[in-house]
Amino acid sequence: MKVYVSGGRGMVGANVVESKPQGVEIVVPSSSELNLLNYEDVLEFLKKERPDFIVHSAGFVGGIQANMADLYGFLMNNVMMGLNLVRAAKEVGVKKMINLSSSCVYPKDAPNPLKEEMFLTGAMEPTNEGYAIAKNVVMKACQYLSNQVNGYSYKTIVPVNLYGRYDKYGEHNSHMIPAVIKKIDKAVRNGDKTVEVWGTGKARREFLYAGDLADFIWYSIDNFKDMPEVVNCSSSTDYTIDEFYKMISKVLGYEGEFTHNTKYPDGIAKKLTDNTKMKEFGWEPKTPFEQGVKEAYNYYKNEWKEN
Repeated sequence: MKVYVSGGRGMVGANVVESKPQGVEIVVPSSSELNLLNYEDVLEFLKKERPDFIVHSAGFVGGIQANMADLYGFLMNNVMMGLNLVRAAKEVGVKKMINLSSSCVYPKDAPNPLKEEMFLTGAMEPTNEGYAIAKNVVMKACQYLSNQVNGYSYKTIVPVNLYGRYDKYGEHNSHMIPAVIKKIDKAVRNGDKTVEVWGTGKARREFLYAGDLADFIWYSIDNFKDMPEVVNCSSSTDYTIDEFYKMISKVLGYEGEFTHNTKYPDGIAKKLTDNTKMKEFGWEPKTPFEQGVKEAYNYYKNEWKEN
């Protein structure tokens, strides 16, 4: 079996490539080798490679500030990449695809736990609306095509916030877990007695180890016929920001105190997903949070390099 992984240099794609089963051929062109924003390039690539399966994990991504500053760019780039790939795959005859979405595209006021049936039932969070609309468009394109064209099956996985190997630790592109790892590592090295937490520390968040998502993707490929059309991938367990700081401190050996800078907002108080469909499909995450932090920290110390 030949599998094309878009975004194979990103955190999700890199974990998928690293965990590939024996006997699977993976095609992982870089963005410089294949421009997903150019339909003709995508079409020619798929005609040449003829993959049996596509995993679409590529995305134009960033934190809150980046999203707010460029809603147009996040909308257009993610729509174009996704639709170019869906359209070209249909044209070439690639009949199986797993599309990666994100739990941040759920309506902002949807009740917890977030269920797959809640997509497009309300307004999205304004700070990442462009990205969210794009991801919903690509998900619906996959659904429409699968339902209208016999023999085609394009399905969507909706992961929660991720962390792990191949994460980003840059000053402007890191998300919460790598940012906290970096902050606490610095405190340990400097002997700091306090670490500042932005906000009250009471907001609750849910995270999944990226290696577990990769495992779920390969499980889904192996059991594709029974995979739900759209399925959350999550632990369905959340913790407060303060609890995350304490768990990461335990792994890194930090014994100082925490202060709270309440000039920074907490954001949404709680965002927890429902993983019933995932469990009924026969899969559950395997990596406890502290073990995942150890793997992420080892990657940060020994492998990560500033771009």
